[in-house]
Amino acid sequence: MREYRLTLPYPPSLNTYWRHARQRHYISEKGTKYRQNIITIIQQQNLDIHTTSRLKFSITAHVPDKRRRDLDNLQKAVFDSLVHAGFMEDDEQIDDFRVRRGELVKGGKLEVVITELEEA
Repeated sequence: MREYRLTLPYPPSLNTYWRHARQRHYISEKGTKYRQNIITIIQQQNLDIHTTSRLKFSITAHVPDKRRRDLDNLQKAVFDSLVHAGFMEDDEQIDDFRVRRGELVKGGKLEVVITELEEA
């Protein structure tokens, strides 16, 4: 089992990540910038490996400020961005994920541990 450790920027909320108009869903400018940032991080670490393995995610979310936040929304932007960055083929590969709240960090960040559960 391989394990990958990443430090990623705190994602925008799903309310600002996606836009809806004329019965279409599309990624917002804020979402596009976040996705591009993740692509850059993955490429710099040579992790655009397109893994097809089953995956387990453990995310520690260091919130950027003292506002109340639901942790159940943040993983979708992260998973979608990792797919677009080429780390994994599809977020359907994720069998297990956990999100826990970390300490407040100015600007916010995510500490992500990804474990390949089995070879594809």
